Amino acid sequence: MNRKWLLSTLFLCGWMPWLPVSVLTVDASRATQANHAAQMPMSRDQAQSHRAQIIKAGLERDRAIRQREWEDRKISVREIAMRFKLRVEGERPATGWPLFISLHGGGEVPSDVNDQQWANQIKLYQFEQAMVIAPRAPTDRWNLWHEPHIDGLLDRLIDAAVQFGGADRNRVYLMGYSAGGDGVYQLAPRMADRFAAATMSAGHPNEADPQGLRNLPFAIHMGANDTGVNRNSAARIWGERLARLREEDPHGYVHSVTIHPEFGHWMKQRDGVAIPWMLQHTRNPTPTRVVWKQDDVTHDRLHWLAVPTGQARAGSVVTSRIEGQRVIIEHAEGVETLLIRLDDRLLDLDRPVTVQQGESVLFHGRVARTRETHQQTFQERGDPELVFDASIEVHPIQSVPELKDP
Repeated sequence: MNRKWLLSTLFLCGWMPWLPVSVLTVDASRATQANHAAQMPMSRDQAQSHRAQIIKAGLERDRAIRQREWEDRKISVREIAMRFKLRVEGERPATGWPLFISLHGGGEVPSDVNDQQWANQIKLYQFEQAMVIAPRAPTDRWNLWHEPHIDGLLDRLIDAAVQFGGADRNRVYLMGYSAGGDGVYQLAPRMADRFAAATMSAGHPNEADPQGLRNLPFAIHMGANDTGVNRNSAARIWGERLARLREEDPHGYVHSVTIHPEFGHWMKQRDGVAIPWMLQHTRNPTPTRVVWKQDDVTHDRLHWLAVPTGQARAGSVVTSRIEGQRVIIEHAEGVETLLIRLDDRLLDLDRPVTVQQGESVLFHGRVARTRETHQQTFQERGDPELVFDASIEVHPIQSVPELKDP
């Protein structure tokens, strides 16, 4: 390194020019070495060991703050707080509690009405062996469960329940009634890789789209006479759309739709039959096919697909699958740069990998397992199951927009 160049650069940038050049050079050299080490390829065993270290260190970070939030029953993200009630039933399984996050009804009503709905939600259903959390929506607006801040709060709530409550991260279930059902319709597709299954009861989807539910089993329970804002009609339409998606993709879109003929908006807890149905399912963090459609609240990642920070666009779509050593991009719309996160759960990183879209090969070659990818993928989500070893950046060919349902 040219010491004179380094010193003059630091001076022009307003850094302290009286620091010894030898100190500046050593510090810069160490930073360069650290960056080089982060990008050095690793063997499978080395990657497994380093990934475990990254996860352990990451979970310890802010542990005291998170534990206090758990004990105080109040989660905070960017100065928005969400209180929650906790209930446990039965004995904790060896793998951890199945966790049910149950969203209350209400909406744009006085705060005490939402408080009453919250108090009712924690005791609404019967469980034999489970941890149940009923959060209180941070606001009293009509869209209280699908405002942009909800996603981050639920992420942090799940992390706390796993780390301090002993919940099983791969058996987290989302459910909600009325306005809570509205939230399930919206949150489940855009947060599909967090949950093992979801159930919507007596809600309305608004503009939500079921395409993102490819790997998330989804149940709908609706009273046949629940005509408010056409909830019953919307539930039937979603059931038909899920059936078509399942027909086109027989390995995805597991769903159950029950229209209760004798009920209106209140189903007298008959929708509770969804609990054993959900318990049949366990999350798969690394499915071989992913359908990712962005909502108006966007995310940078879904399973092993990602976009660079700041590039997520509402309405964009990516569909991709893995076959052997090939990553096949089936459809890409509104996505200029796509990051494909890989490890040996998905394919063999000791062999060349091909990324193709139609007849075009977007990438071919060996993909290195790196410390940098471990660190980045843990920081993005804080989910040990979604830490990956390697990353490929490609620029998909933009597909022709799909025709919308009439």
